[in-house]
Amino acid sequence: MTDIQQPAAEVPVSDLSDDGGQGEYVPRQITLNDVSGSLDDAYTSSMISIEDGQMVSGTVVRVDKDEVLLDIGFKSEGVIPSRELSIRNDIEPGEIVSIGDKIEALVLQREDKEGRLLLSKKRAQYERAWGTIEQVKEADGIVSGPVIEVVKGGLIVDIGLRGFLPASLVELRRVRDLQPYVGQTVHAKIIELDKNRNNVVLSRRGYLEETQKEQREDFLENLKPGEVRNGVISSVVNFGAFVDLGGMDGLIHVSELSWKHVDHPNSVVQVGDEVTVQVLEVDFSRERISLSLKATQQDPWQEFATSHRVGELVYGRVTKLVPFGSFVQVGEGIEGLVHISEMSAHHVDLPEQVVTPGEELWVKIIDIDLQRRRISLSIKQAAEGGVVAQEYQEHFGEHAFDDQGNYIGPTEVDPATEAAWAEYYQELEQDEVQASTPSVYTSEAPDAAGDEAAGDVSEDL
Repeated sequence: MTDIQQPAAEVPVSDLSDDGGQGEYVPRQITLNDVSGSLDDAYTSSMISIEDGQMVSGTVVRVDKDEVLLDIGFKSEGVIPSRELSIRNDIEPGEIVSIGDKIEALVLQREDKEGRLLLSKKRAQYERAWGTIEQVKEADGIVSGPVIEVVKGGLIVDIGLRGFLPASLVELRRVRDLQPYVGQTVHAKIIELDKNRNNVVLSRRGYLEETQKEQREDFLENLKPGEVRNGVISSVVNFGAFVDLGGMDGLIHVSELSWKHVDHPNSVVQVGDEVTVQVLEVDFSRERISLSLKATQQDPWQEFATSHRVGELVYGRVTKLVPFGSFVQVGEGIEGLVHISEMSAHHVDLPEQVVTPGEELWVKIIDIDLQRRRISLSIKQAAEGGVVAQEYQEHFGEHAFDDQGNYIGPTEVDPATEAAWAEYYQELEQDEVQASTPSVYTSEAPDAAGDEAAGDVSEDL
């Protein structure tokens, strides 16, 4: 039986080797260590070289809830944490990649404390996108991408990186609700680019202005000052309201919203309101349209001046006191001044000696200046009697006045009126005032002497 012995580690193994072209073969000695070393070299040579910040490509081999494994031909798979998969927040890895996908990633760390190769898909995407975006900005081009998020002051658009689209630049007109834009693909101009600050600012309005320039020019050409148009309130701001005229937005300045004082535009109009406005001005160079809402409404000052005359008595409410008198509202949006010299028959040092804010009383019109929109009133002269304005005659009933408009009272006094007169007379007695002038309502009723005459009659009645 032939014995078979195992060769030692250094036992030569015969092989044929070329003699260098002499036509003869000579044995070449190969050790097992040589074989092992060759395999290590072959394995090592098959591994790619990896450095931090390097861009690599690979195949997705596993998708978990918190991470994705990527085979890039390294000795171990690279790990992409879920936060490094996409510029979108709170999104599942399975919505971004699937097993077998070929993707690109950037090496974050060749070996972390756990010995893993950390990669980032979103940063690789960012690096690639940034170069493209710089070229687009230089060429004054357009970028596009889906809106992925609403943030304070605007929208975030996925253009390979997070582009910020301010709310004021979303449309040609101002937009109140940005939520409906999420998921929509938008086109925009790049207006600001700063890689150091990772800042990209976009303008969809700039894109729309370019693409709709011809339409806007036609719209402005056909819009004439003085023309009346219908529109819809598109937004309300502190200084006025914007109106969608069906092609462009125009501005109603707060001073053109109403004939009366406006504390804030939203007290007059709300977004979505249909309005009729008059075109005040068209600025072609700046593409701006100035509108007026009050121009399409009745001027209350003109209406008051038409329906009233000097010498009439009107009923009003004290709105505020000033050192030189008091203002009394005598109509919707109409205030007149009672000068301190017209507040009482006797000398008055301060208006509060005669009236208080919120008090209702009769006053006489002593001057109407329509051009300057000023009305002068008198409490003192109202106490002397006079013709009551027509709207109050209608209110009390025509039978309560004579042909000259003087109040003669109802034929039957209702209990409330009778009680008011009783209270009035009681106050006169308490003040020991002698009646000497006709009251507001009747030439026969005793007057109130002193500085409380005009106010008391109107307040009680």
